Amino acid sequence: MKKITGILVSIMLVFLLCFQVAGVEVNATTSDKEIVIFHTNDTHARVEEGKYAGMGFAKVATYIKEQRAKDPNMLVLDAGDTFHGQTIATLVKGESIAKIMNMIKYDAMAAGNHDFDYGQERLVELDKITNFPILAANVKKEDDSLLLKPYTIKEVNGVKFGIFGLATPETAYMTHPKNVKGLKFVDPVKESKNMVEKLKKENVDVIIALAHIGLDESSKVTSEKIAKEVDGIDIIIDGHSHTTLEEGKTVKNTLIVSTGEYDKNLGKVILKFDGKKLLSKKAELISKDAAKETKQDEEIVKLVEEIKNGQKNVLNEIVGETKVVLDGERAQVRTGETNLGNLITDAMLDATGAQIAITNGGGIRASINVGKITKEEVITVLPFGNFIVTKNLTGKQILAALEHGTDSAPEPKGAFTHVSGITYKIDTNNPAGSRVTDVMVNAKALELEQTYLVATNDFMAAGGDGFSMFGDEPVVAEYNALDEALIEYMQKIKEVAPKVEGRITIIPKEEVKEEVKEEVKETPPAPVVQLPKTVNYTVVKGDVLWRIAKKHNTTWENLAKMNELKNPHLIIIGQVLHVPVVK
Repeated sequence: MKKITGILVSIMLVFLLCFQVAGVEVNATTSDKEIVIFHTNDTHARVEEGKYAGMGFAKVATYIKEQRAKDPNMLVLDAGDTFHGQTIATLVKGESIAKIMNMIKYDAMAAGNHDFDYGQERLVELDKITNFPILAANVKKEDDSLLLKPYTIKEVNGVKFGIFGLATPETAYMTHPKNVKGLKFVDPVKESKNMVEKLKKENVDVIIALAHIGLDESSKVTSEKIAKEVDGIDIIIDGHSHTTLEEGKTVKNTLIVSTGEYDKNLGKVILKFDGKKLLSKKAELISKDAAKETKQDEEIVKLVEEIKNGQKNVLNEIVGETKVVLDGERAQVRTGETNLGNLITDAMLDATGAQIAITNGGGIRASINVGKITKEEVITVLPFGNFIVTKNLTGKQILAALEHGTDSAPEPKGAFTHVSGITYKIDTNNPAGSRVTDVMVNAKALELEQTYLVATNDFMAAGGDGFSMFGDEPVVAEYNALDEALIEYMQKIKEVAPKVEGRITIIPKEEVKEEVKEEVKETPPAPVVQLPKTVNYTVVKGDVLWRIAKKHNTTWENLAKMNELKNPHLIIIGQVLHVPVVK
């Protein structure tokens, strides 16, 4: 019997070994517990389901409640950029979002750069309003004391989780400087090593980094860099770069997870344990499409309605007064310059100190009548919660953006480019893509190779509305929401009376008259003549190539060829051109 038992044990060991070699997760068969982590990031206050947003917090709550009813041993975590972005949040400086997250029973969140947008003091206040800690191990004051709690320890079904927070060092310039005055954003890699060492001394079983750091390669520090250089982090729940990782990304022994943006996905990590030992970790996303038939949690729906009803008094607040109608009519803002488009872009320049501001007409949704202006009217004009960003762009990229925004003129287009700090003409006689002429930046001709600091909205900056020429360039800085910037600017200038002042000039199509051909007798072919000699012509204000060509009995195509013009529709005052002698 001993021999038989020994043989059977040997067979079982070989069998298990074979399965391990084949890649079968043997540990799963020996696990005695499973713990689920739900996670979100970069929701930017999109609490309600919407066309351009995600599933909404009411559906997020439904998934979490269903899991909690099945097994209360779980965690709910957020990686930041949560308290700012939509009216429901900005009107009460994030308190509404804190209340919703309290009802969902979040366990912890990281401080995102936009969570500083109301100022560091307000973020500390929000930390007191929430029933969970807002974590930031690497945000320190001048005296090296911490602004927020660095970590928290949660025990779930006998397993100790050490959870620490990280804020992107880019916060230092991605929010208004006054919001982070006196703060230091310590190297996340260095601080992560300190946190791992500290948490191990606390005898935790699993270490989680709630990291508003991101995976954008243009960033100096990424979550992938942290995973490569810091041993001991089991999971990084990431935010900031709005990256969607459907099944997570494993770097060394660290699983990095991220849901994208605007609660378009709800993240779920399933952990399996043998006692306190972590055996496996699996990441997945619940998408907005998958949640299509999911019922909204009634408690969250009711709370959101209560919050919105309670904000009506705030919406009625007078924030300015206008002496003229501010024209935001769809037919106007998508086809040409309007005084409201000018006012908004002026506000963008004032908020950022950029050289040029560009915004899309499709983002301007209403007009404002003469008289007192309420906060609700401003939000109705700019309802999307877009915020202002700056990028360094070349003259070529700016010209390409103007060409793209106006290629349908005079037909309406949502991408139509309203501007400040710059003027340009649209010659509708030219083909789409070659219509923009006389581009001037602060009264000087646009230089194609020069780099300019440009303020735009985050939607366009990411390549939205077809502005692909913006998408690949890194963000220099991030600023307030457009509606907030407009209110601040109106209060600053006091007298609101913007004009249409010729920033954008549309040259209408010339009527082509049909030539009446007279019957003529055949004539002998004309003798061959030599090409005409050329003279120099100096470009003056108001010149465009086709007009110069017309004066000299030639075509603009011929002039472009003669002068080897790379962009025949961008000529500069004082430029010398070779033109045929007029005979």
